[in-house]
Amino acid sequence: MTQHHLQGRTEDEILWFRRRGFLQAAAAWTSMGGFAAAWAQQRSNIVQLSGDAQANGQRLTPQSFIQTGDTLETGPNTSLVFVVGNSAFQMRQNSRMTVERGPTLNAVSVLRLVTGAVVSVWGKGPNRQIVTPTLTAGIRGTGVYTEVFPQQQSRSYFCNCYGTVDMGAGGDRVVSRSSYHQSFWGEPEAKDGRFLTPATAINHTDEELEFLAGLVNQRTAWQEMGRKGVKDGQGYMEERPPGAHPAMAPR
Repeated sequence: MTQHHLQGRTEDEILWFRRRGFLQAAAAWTSMGGFAAAWAQQRSNIVQLSGDAQANGQRLTPQSFIQTGDTLETGPNTSLVFVVGNSAFQMRQNSRMTVERGPTLNAVSVLRLVTGAVVSVWGKGPNRQIVTPTLTAGIRGTGVYTEVFPQQQSRSYFCNCYGTVDMGAGGDRVVSRSSYHQSFWGEPEAKDGRFLTPATAINHTDEELEFLAGLVNQRTAWQEMGRKGVKDGQGYMEERPPGAHPAMAPR
């Protein structure tokens, strides 16, 4: 089990991928052909649901189909894992988000997270974004973790676990290139003149990303390279000084 630090989340939330129900559901999802087969056979694209969740105010069941354009909500002690097109998502408890439609019915253009948290793995494709109350992330094909902290004026946390992401908050714009967990805060008010500030890696694990990637026939960057880096939020395989973080780059 990889190192992880918790901030306002429980250990049980982070270890959803260890549950026997999910492991059985994930194996069945893969063996039955994934999203393409589910779409062709008009089966559910929910891989695993524990607890209570809704789409557009209607309660979800394991047989439901989540579509782009849906607004999703999870209740207490709930975990929702689903796939749309070439992207996979795991919603934490007490979360609310909209999966906005892209150029096709099965392409997500914007994941708009209002509150709560979501782990997501995105296949390659154009013009995708994750939007929270305080930051925007342009996705190019990556694995990420996003969380909104309503008790902190909707301060947002974003980790580019691997890949390239165009980050924006307030007037700040940076390109994040990560091999191993590059983390940011999207600040509701500028800190030392910056709306994008460095963060440490919190509330998510390598294994979560690996399982989600497997659901869409992908591998994480560290799986491809056969090694892991320093999980300090800097985003590199080797330890680097704090100034190496793109949110600290001179203007």
